[in-house]
Amino acid sequence: MKMANTAQTIVRRNRPGTKSQDWCNWQDESFEEMDSTLAVQQFIQQAIRKDVSKVEEILTPPDGQDEGVWKYEHLRQFCMELNGLAVKLQASGECNPETCTQMTATEQWIFLCAAHKTPKECPAIDYTRHTLDGAACLLNSNKYFPSRVSIKESSVAKLGSVCRRVYRIFSHAYFHHRTLFDEYENETHLCRRFTLFVTKYNLMPRDNLIVPILGDQQAVEGESEA
Repeated sequence: MKMANTAQTIVRRNRPGTKSQDWCNWQDESFEEMDSTLAVQQFIQQAIRKDVSKVEEILTPPDGQDEGVWKYEHLRQFCMELNGLAVKLQASGECNPETCTQMTATEQWIFLCAAHKTPKECPAIDYTRHTLDGAACLLNSNKYFPSRVSIKESSVAKLGSVCRRVYRIFSHAYFHHRTLFDEYENETHLCRRFTLFVTKYNLMPRDNLIVPILGDQQAVEGESEA
């Protein structure tokens, strides 16, 4: 009697105790094979793991992908990765309520924190936490984003405001903690990816992109409300 040949099952899961060098160390999967409501997130994270420097490829959606879902999932990913920059800023001791009493970028941009009932000034590290917490609450809201496969246009319209606020974390780090910014950017290419993303989908005015991450950008000065 012959045993039927069965294909080896690939388990794409990090088991408890997985070593860092083996984390997510499994064979890539095509988008068509990703049979899950989290397929777009899986696809984006797979592209990042493959080569984090190829930002244009990471931002290129699969054929037929809904644009609203694509933008939403990328913004979720940006916020998750920005937590790494926030931790770096806090752990260094450079960015603390005593040294960075306001959320600033250059000497001219002062940002008000919208996490309060009335927008007001916050120390930069508190502003960073409040902004990322607020973004997470909105992006995980069942009211605005009840589905990961279909998103209403009215909900997609809220993404621009989130982009505008979280971008300020990049600008503060660039202008006031440049060494830490460069270290994290060299590892993740996150600000470059974010800048190309918001430019591609017109989610932020180009005048607000004050970190000169692209070749045709120049740092600008100004003031901003929440």
